[in-house]
Amino acid sequence: MVRANRVATLRWKFRALGIAFAMSMLLLASFTAAAQRVEGDRAKAEGLYAAEISVNGQGEPERNTAFARGLAQVLGKLTGDRGAASKPGVGQELRRAKDYVADYDYRQDEGVSAQGAPTFGTTLIVRFDEERVNELAAILGLPVWPQPRPKPVLWLAIDDGSGPRLVGLKQVNAARPALNRAIDRGYRLGLPNGTAAEQAAVGAIWRGDTAAVARASSAYSPPMQLVGKLYRSATGWTADWIFVDSGKVLSKWSGSDADARKLMATGADGAADALIKRYAKRGTSLGLPGTYRVIFTGMASSEDFIRLAGYLQKQQVVRKLTPVRATPEGMEFDLELLTGPEGLRRALLRDDVLSGGEGEPPVYRLN
Repeated sequence: MVRANRVATLRWKFRALGIAFAMSMLLLASFTAAAQRVEGDRAKAEGLYAAEISVNGQGEPERNTAFARGLAQVLGKLTGDRGAASKPGVGQELRRAKDYVADYDYRQDEGVSAQGAPTFGTTLIVRFDEERVNELAAILGLPVWPQPRPKPVLWLAIDDGSGPRLVGLKQVNAARPALNRAIDRGYRLGLPNGTAAEQAAVGAIWRGDTAAVARASSAYSPPMQLVGKLYRSATGWTADWIFVDSGKVLSKWSGSDADARKLMATGADGAADALIKRYAKRGTSLGLPGTYRVIFTGMASSEDFIRLAGYLQKQQVVRKLTPVRATPEGMEFDLELLTGPEGLRRALLRDDVLSGGEGEPPVYRLN
């Protein structure tokens, strides 16, 4: 009986030790997880090749749709072109956007509605493979805005009815719509410090004296200024904008809207449009757009020919294909390409449908 009690006691002690060990490991794991998270450390998109997309869930169909929207964002930032997603060939690649994803994460956002009720949302943060996205832009012949990119100074004066005032660093939130839109377009805007001397430049802004604004901006780099005045009008608000690069006016535009924030964003859009028009360049390393003769071999039947034609028609780099002639060696096509033969080779060899691509004209074999 004594032995039985001793065995039971030992079993109880081992069980207690096991529970204590499990508890200690659980606490250690909790401590480790907490130690890895720093207060204020939240997942966010950083750089040209990352994007943030609001989503309703974390399922695969929702995620793939968000990947496409994210890739469109990234191409917009890479090129500086807000219409990049509508360029020839881009739509086809957006449907396979997941092939360009390097990694992704989710962030839970909390906020407050206009009525004061708490709101909750989910944001997908996706980072795309830089090399693959660059190659895609090259294959499609998209003009790319090179880095590093300039940071023009935003000289904005606002008159809400009490007289025009300069927006400086201390009033950064007043200019937030313009600053955020610039980031969406792949660059950044700066603000003047707002010193007393700079405040005196409001008159020059109001009369559109770009030379005087440039002199006030001489302490900042680069020598680019986005000069804008925002004021109340019959339609709500009106904005007049001038973009200046090294003393030369590149663009002028105006707009009206009931929402002043939308008008501020148009300032950043106009500056981006002027910058990419001047500085974005179409890559030529993969050849120039045009029509090229290409030979395809390895077709043993009409089914092979149909398979080849269907495959070529799906290629984003091919705008038009015209059969020229059939020979014992293969089939010759004239292909109208967005870029040259090297762009075609890069696009075709991503899959395992064709091989080769050497020679002049290039010769491919159907696998």
